Amino acid sequence: MKSLLWLQTGACGGESLAILGAQSPSFEQLLSQHGLELLWHPSLSHAPMRLYDALLERILDGSRQLDILCVEGSIVTAPRGTGLYDSYRGRARMEIAKALAARAGVVVAMGTCAAFGGVHAATPNPGDCIGLQYDRADPGGLLPAEWRSREGYPVVNIAGCPAHPHAMTQTLAWLAADLPLQLDALNRPRAFFETLVHQGCTRNEHHEYDIEDVELGGKACLFFNLGCQGPTTQAVCNSDLWNGVSSKTRAGVPCFGCTAPDFPRDVDLFHTEKIGEIPLRLPLGVERPRYMAYKNLARAAAPARVKGADTDN
Repeated sequence: MKSLLWLQTGACGGESLAILGAQSPSFEQLLSQHGLELLWHPSLSHAPMRLYDALLERILDGSRQLDILCVEGSIVTAPRGTGLYDSYRGRARMEIAKALAARAGVVVAMGTCAAFGGVHAATPNPGDCIGLQYDRADPGGLLPAEWRSREGYPVVNIAGCPAHPHAMTQTLAWLAADLPLQLDALNRPRAFFETLVHQGCTRNEHHEYDIEDVELGGKACLFFNLGCQGPTTQAVCNSDLWNGVSSKTRAGVPCFGCTAPDFPRDVDLFHTEKIGEIPLRLPLGVERPRYMAYKNLARAAAPARVKGADTDN
């Protein structure tokens, strides 16, 4: 049985809430069927804090093995590199995280804040926030880029704001079963970051025919005018629906690219930057000259049922 400790640093608790919506497996099934022992979770554990303090000491002195350390939230390093803006009993949580990481078999960053810094690291970043092993898109955060856990992994980045429930529980299930975990260039589990949010989006056909919404509330594509980053964002939001029901784009909200290291971008999230009529950020793998030529023809070829979407609110 693998032991797991969940540490919250500079967090809103979004991952803790999201993981309770997982179904395959559920968080409860992780503990009852997948061989995980929950040592501590700040919201779900009911033991008194003195037992948490004792548990930390046992892990740090080596008398209690820690197999999986989950960190939720950005690493607050202010003021002046002390981390004391986010402290526990006078000790900076960044120091607690670093000490626990040195003992853990695997360290998992739950959410974009823990992975890359996220919302808290956005300009002006008053808390001098960073991620566990990244500072936004730059390798090296709390831990240096070359750092590896006891089992030889870098920090496993389950990005998202919040992270997708099944990306969290299925990754933990794989780790509990000692299955090999393939990571992408940003150390995210490939199984959840190989597809685009665009894939499975109900607005795909409108995108292909360049049928664009200019204000929220319509049924056409949100990419061209309203800032949707679905064609550039790697996540499973539309192929594995949230709570098995919906996603942002299905609810009429643009994808904000929350699994990327530069989230949130320092721009208007509901506006698409363009060069002429073509978005500045093109879908992944697309060449600009071909895209421009294709889009000039696509709208003229759109069938009537699709053309009606940009006026059907």
